[in-house]
Amino acid sequence: MTQQSAAATPMSKEMQDCVNACVSCHSVCEETMSSCLQMGGQPQMQIMRALMDCSEMTRMCADMMMRRSPLANEMCMICAQACDMCAEACMSMPDDAQMMRCAESCRRCGEMCRAMAGATM
Repeated sequence: MTQQSAAATPMSKEMQDCVNACVSCHSVCEETMSSCLQMGGQPQMQIMRALMDCSEMTRMCADMMMRRSPLANEMCMICAQACDMCAEACMSMPDDAQMMRCAESCRRCGEMCRAMAGATM
C-alpha cells in the first residue's frame, strides 16, 4: 500500500481512540503545566519536565498517527513511556486534583499507545 492510499484509508476505531486519548492528554498536560507554574517552587521543576515531555510527545504522536507516518508505531511506544513518566511525576502530589486528573489521563493514553504500538498502522 502506498503512503497516499494509506492516508485515504479511514482510521480504525482503535487508532481514532488513541489519537483522541493523545489529544486529550496533551490538553490536560498543558492545563497542569499552567497550574504547576502558579504553585511555583523547586519540587515542581521535575514535574514540569515530565509534563512538557508528555505534552510534546502526545501532540506529535497524534499528528503522526493522523498522517499515517511509517514511524507512528515507534512513536506510540515512546509516547507511552513519556505518559508513564508523567503519570508517576503527577502522582507525587496526590492531594492536588489537577495532578490526579493529569495522572489518570496519562495512564489511559499510555495504555492506548502501548496497544497501538503493537498494531499495524
